[in-house]
Amino acid sequence: MTALDNLSTGSLTNVAGITGHPGFEFVHGSILDEAVVDELVNEADVVVHLAAAVGVRLIVDEPLRSFITNLHGSQIVIEASLRYRRKVLIASTSEIYGKNSRVPLAETSESLLGPPSVARWSYAAAKYVDEILAYTYHRERGLEPLVARFFNTVGPRQSAHYGMVLPRLVRQALADEPLTVYGDGTQSRCFGHVLDVVAAVTVLLEDERAVGEAFNIGSSEEVTILELAERIIERTGSSSTITLVPYSEAFGEGFEDIGRRTPDTSKLRELTGWEPKRSLNDIIDDVVLDRAGEHPDDHPRTRV
Repeated sequence: MTALDNLSTGSLTNVAGITGHPGFEFVHGSILDEAVVDELVNEADVVVHLAAAVGVRLIVDEPLRSFITNLHGSQIVIEASLRYRRKVLIASTSEIYGKNSRVPLAETSESLLGPPSVARWSYAAAKYVDEILAYTYHRERGLEPLVARFFNTVGPRQSAHYGMVLPRLVRQALADEPLTVYGDGTQSRCFGHVLDVVAAVTVLLEDERAVGEAFNIGSSEEVTILELAERIIERTGSSSTITLVPYSEAFGEGFEDIGRRTPDTSKLRELTGWEPKRSLNDIIDDVVLDRAGEHPDDHPRTRV
């Protein structure tokens, strides 16, 4: 396996446990480098395109770089995959549903994006176009794509930067600092453990029936961000309090958030039998262990 990453939002320490493995190669580079992508796709059996500028903070602070990376980078990967006839998984996002809060959201649910002048929607728009590229290259040129729409994937080694809410709240709780919840905290999300998400990606890549289709991947355990903060305080035994921070103060004027975002994963389940195995409590516990410098697998999993 070969991993291509520019490390702009990552770290080599995340793969320190496998860097010496003979079956793994790390390449420090960008998907915007067409020559590098061409060479690596030519050598690959299958392409898993996860590279993107992600995180609310990054999208709001650097909308132009994020948009170009997400759109042009995907086109480069898709064209190389077509050139060498490689199956390619395109990582999409629940953001493409925009402000549609008629949950649970199915793959055929409508997208309701805000005005293009608002930076947040540039990410959703870029991923929307990425999907269009995948489907049109499939229909007109024979590309073998499958699209995975991720709903808040979290777990060990995830950075607390760039607006990643769960590791940020865990970091604050472990330091007994106030947990900062944006808005009024009633916005709700579903958090999927990275290991469950990897399992879903794996079974989809192995199933030829998935080619040309989109699949929601995530948990159906919905929680408000205020409830999430309260649960993190409880499970860490923290003395932290919760502070509500207006969106305008956190991200600037004009920021728009989504009330609810819950996936309908029945399409994935009916095709592959996949279901998430880890609860929100499991996820919190694993992130806590990781932040404390311990490996989650060294401890028995708490299921409450």
